[in-house]
Amino acid sequence: QVQLVESGGGLVQAGDSLRLSCAASGRTFSGCTMGWFRQAPGKAREFVAAIRWTGGMTYYSDSVKGRFTISRDNAKNTVYLQMDSLKPEDTAIYYCACTLYFFRYADQGSYNYWGQGTQVTVSS
Repeated sequence: QVQLVESGGGLVQAGDSLRLSCAASGRTFSGCTMGWFRQAPGKAREFVAAIRWTGGMTYYSDSVKGRFTISRDNAKNTVYLQMDSLKPEDTAIYYCACTLYFFRYADQGSYNYWGQGTQVTVSS
């Protein structure tokens, strides 16, 4: 089992930055590729970014590439999502998740474990 807890969401203005954290625990965590997804009101949940736990390869959706940075701290079992140059369209609930299938990092169906989500609201 893997337990995931997100934090760091909030209300910011367009152009501001936020850093989300995802604290992980559980004995299978070391095998996870960690992903961030988001769900805006009335929309389907979508892939944002992912990072392999070994090797550190990162992947981003086109909508956030160049503005968001995913990273991890192995010692703290924590994954971060640094979000810069935020836009109102980034408003959503952000979820972190774990998949054991790194090659399916953008496929939310491959993720076995999910956090409860953290709200990010960007005002114009």
